[in-house]
Amino acid sequence: MLNANFRPSVSVVICSYTEQRWDLLMRVIDSVHAQTLRPEQVIVVVDHNVDLYKRLVATVQDVTLVESTGPKGLSGARNTGAALVTSDIVAFLDDDAEAEPTWLERLTALYDDSDVLAVGGRVEPVWEGGRPGHFGPELDWIVGCSHRGLPTVASEVRNVVGANMSFRREILQHVGGFNVSLGRQATKPLGCEETEICIRAAIGSPGSRVVYEPAAVVRHHVPVQRGTFRYMLERAWSEGLSKAQVSKVVGHKRALGPERRYVRSVLPRAFVGAMSDWGRGKDPQGLQRAGAYVAVLGVTAAGYVSGRRLGTREGSPLAAAAPAAQQPWREAT
Repeated sequence: MLNANFRPSVSVVICSYTEQRWDLLMRVIDSVHAQTLRPEQVIVVVDHNVDLYKRLVATVQDVTLVESTGPKGLSGARNTGAALVTSDIVAFLDDDAEAEPTWLERLTALYDDSDVLAVGGRVEPVWEGGRPGHFGPELDWIVGCSHRGLPTVASEVRNVVGANMSFRREILQHVGGFNVSLGRQATKPLGCEETEICIRAAIGSPGSRVVYEPAAVVRHHVPVQRGTFRYMLERAWSEGLSKAQVSKVVGHKRALGPERRYVRSVLPRAFVGAMSDWGRGKDPQGLQRAGAYVAVLGVTAAGYVSGRRLGTREGSPLAAAAPAAQQPWREAT
């Protein structure tokens, strides 16, 4: 039962790496300042971009600005920001994902349960130019958003979505932060660092829970180029590689549990629905959408198999992923 009087302190970490998202970043910062629950700190981490950092210093107020002290990439930037946090909860927001006003209030309400170690929320895509007809909502994970098939009410899950997530600060300290061998690096669409850290945190805290709260909403900007069939397949391949990395760290069963349910249940229904819409003349792009489901599944599986094979080779990046799971936590100075 939720305790209405329980209000842990929370800070927000926003990571950015390019000036091309300047206008989006300004809107993200504004959305954090407009929260019904005021954050203790708003920290913007610049991922190895001196020009962007200088521009922010000259322009932005009421935030803590810091350059990433970790390896280049999203995981290193997140670790840098989290190490500066002094609040109970650390919430992470992408530099192209605006938060609804009640976002922090919804996330933190679930931390009245001491067994909850992380809470994530719903990420809704905002398509530049509109959703492509071949891009079914079951595939929204490709663009970093919540996909059809996730719970519609607050529920326990394996992992949160990276663009909208929060953790107890002590949990991040305990597990050593995000694995810097995983995660996006500039435009390279690797990922799964959120999956890996949630699994690792749960292993280290038996009986704990990760919760998905769809009422905690952020809206994620999706540029036109990410709606193309080419990007869809590139991202699917990278997802397979990333899941192979995660499986090397936490084991095959833990890495792929929800994915098996997704493949057995969500995708078949989506495929049948798309074919039915096309066959009845309800949606002429239904055939393309059905083809996309099949192609994404096949390419993701191929990426995973390739990643597992690479991971067994001495000296490969995937083979090096496991020892990197426990990163030394740098306390703020």
